[in-house]
Amino acid sequence: MAEQNNPTVGWIGLGNMGAPLAGRLVRAGYDVAVWNRTAAKAQPLAERGAVVAPTIRDLSSRGVVFSMVSTSADLEQVMLDPDGGLLTGDTAPDVVVDCSTVSVETSGRVRDAAAARGVRFLAAPVSGNGKVAAAGKLSVVCSGDADAFAEVRPLIERLGRSVTYVGDGETARLVKIYHNLLLGIYTEALAEILVLAEKSGVSRRAVMDFINGSVMGSVFSQYKTPSLVNLDFHPTFTPVLLRKDFDLGLAEARRTETPMPITTLTRDLVESSIGRGFAKDDFATLLLVAAANAGVTLESEEADVSDGLDPE
Repeated sequence: MAEQNNPTVGWIGLGNMGAPLAGRLVRAGYDVAVWNRTAAKAQPLAERGAVVAPTIRDLSSRGVVFSMVSTSADLEQVMLDPDGGLLTGDTAPDVVVDCSTVSVETSGRVRDAAAARGVRFLAAPVSGNGKVAAAGKLSVVCSGDADAFAEVRPLIERLGRSVTYVGDGETARLVKIYHNLLLGIYTEALAEILVLAEKSGVSRRAVMDFINGSVMGSVFSQYKTPSLVNLDFHPTFTPVLLRKDFDLGLAEARRTETPMPITTLTRDLVESSIGRGFAKDDFATLLLVAAANAGVTLESEEADVSDGLDPE
């Protein structure tokens, strides 16, 4: 249980990621108030003890407010909207922690607006999906004021299994974007290898079993195994969102004049996935693109495979 002297907490955004993360703080015993554009999504947390805030500004008296939204535009709206943003009212929290994946430019604008109000702003994007969050296996990368980070670190550590502080400003935004570039490249590599296995008469399950038990295995390869073996492409992260992150990463590469040929090619393959009609599916549909390029039609292996994400 949380200690009595812990700060009151606000949470903005209860989507696929926000709801389980806010739920972890509620479960830990913190005094949490939540807001979501679709109020019905707050009901499960209300039943567990969270307070449902009618407006974003009703969270402004909380000591620490977290946000988890989908896009840069969403973050600017919930923070800077003159008619209802968290940072544009009469009061403001002590610390704002944003867990979204947004551009460096947007994060900088919100940070400047926060500083003008005397609010310390931490960028704390996360790695994982909703099921990863619920299982307590999320990773968080954080940047901003070091003293503010030290104060709220116990809260952030409740969100997942690892927290990495990387320095001032928007450094965490860059690190998260770099991470998502690797996410796409690794998935494309797995896709190509599994299609090669298919054409060689080797089951995808056999390949993934070996990879997951080797030094090349990871939490990610394990939880993508059902998708890759049984063709379960229920969306956890769509190709459209992955393309956004590739575009952000490649923009930084152009700014710094850093050649990234593999990243550029993978971005085109993600675009191909969208063009083939998989925009609303999981980005693991890169496997289907690789199969189509090889003239292969894949079928589910209907295998009993684990994603390794049993809840804590």
